[in-house]
Order: sequence, then C-alpha cells, then structure tokens
Amino acid sequence: MSFNQLKTVNFFNLNPGSMCGEFLLQHEYPWQALPEIHDFILALQQNLPQEDFYQHSPGVYLSKSVKLFPYVTLMAPTIVCENVEIRPGAFIRGNVFVGPGSVVGNSTELKNSIFIKQVQAPHFNYIGDSILGTGTHFGAGVITSNLRADGANIFVRTEKGNLATNLRKFGGITAENVEIGCNAVLNPGSMIGASSRIYPLSSLRKFVPAHSIHKQNGQIVPIVYDREQDVLK
Repeated sequence: MSFNQLKTVNFFNLNPGSMCGEFLLQHEYPWQALPEIHDFILALQQNLPQEDFYQHSPGVYLSKSVKLFPYVTLMAPTIVCENVEIRPGAFIRGNVFVGPGSVVGNSTELKNSIFIKQVQAPHFNYIGDSILGTGTHFGAGVITSNLRADGANIFVRTEKGNLATNLRKFGGITAENVEIGCNAVLNPGSMIGASSRIYPLSSLRKFVPAHSIHKQNGQIVPIVYDREQDVLK
C-alpha cells in the first residue's frame, strides 16, 4: 500500500454535493477535518432548510423526521439529519453531525464526530473524534479510543510506516460498509478501508485496507469473494 490510500479523495467515496462531502474533500487526509468539525457544524446550521429542520434546543438542530426516544441528552452544536433514530440513553456531547438514516443507540456516546450516512452505532458504543463512512456498523460494545495513555500525538500506523497526524485526540475513521464485531476497540488513529470486517474482541492498532478482515490476533487478510458472496477466512 501507499499513503495515497489514506488521502480523503481515495479513502472515501464521497458525494461533493452532500452536506459533509464538500467539507471533508477540502482536506488532504480525513483526520485533518477533526479539529474543524465545530466550525463546520456552526456554518451549516446557518443554511439548514427551515421546512426540513427545527431547533430542538439552542445549537441543536434536528430533521423533522428524526425519531427521538426518551432519556436522550443532546448538547450543542449538533445536527441530526432525516430518518435518524436516537434511542434511550444516548448522549451526544456536541460537535456532532449525524447523517441521514443513521442510528445512535442505547447508552451510546458521541463527541466531535461525523456519521456520513446510514451509520449504525446501536448498543453501548463510545465514538469520539471520529468519522464513520456510509453504511458503517458498530457491534455492541465497540468503542473508539481517542487518546493515547501517554497523551502524545497520534500516528496512523501502516505496513509501510507511520504517518503523523499532529493530533492528541483521534479515534477512528471508517470508509463505506465497514462491519465491526462486538466489543472491538479501535485504538487511537485507527483507519479501516471500505467493505472491511473487524472480528469481535479485536484490538485494532493499524490501518486495515479495503476489502480486508482483521482477526483477533491482529492478522489482516484479504476477503475472498465467491461470486456475489464473500467467504470469511
């Protein structure tokens, strides 16, 4: 692999005309967007269509089609788009964009993060300083660890070397249709390419290329496709 795979334009399949597509594509690498999520959301809130969104509380804007369950905490600034479910006990701590068709589940906590579209974090998840691509699914108990134990700046680790991010806080970034098994941990600076699978209970520490499987022992292997079905080996 080369570091080119990590560049925003190559890592994601983004629609430049979507709410967050243009914003993300302004950055050479996706993690460079993380410190700017706050300002991005504030600017976007100024142009939300009033026929589609309402102000739930100061600085918190929800689509009128959002399904909001009881016992939810929403902090500013936050935008929640159409057909999203926010389930009981969810805690959105601000600087959060939840894209269309997503699920923020029971006892799930979000902070300084973007769900691009149809992202599911349905059970007991912590997602901080992260960007999750369209169709990403977190199994129960999956968390992003966004701060190193020593507080040092975070690197994206790959088979070809490490890439400095100059960030102290950076959880995980996933491309499209990523599946992460229950109780896996995405250690600081984790990046997962499109259509990859992370086994349950994995501790992820380096870049997982697209169409790959990350096993519990850290081994990364390509997905073997058999016609239209993939065989996980």
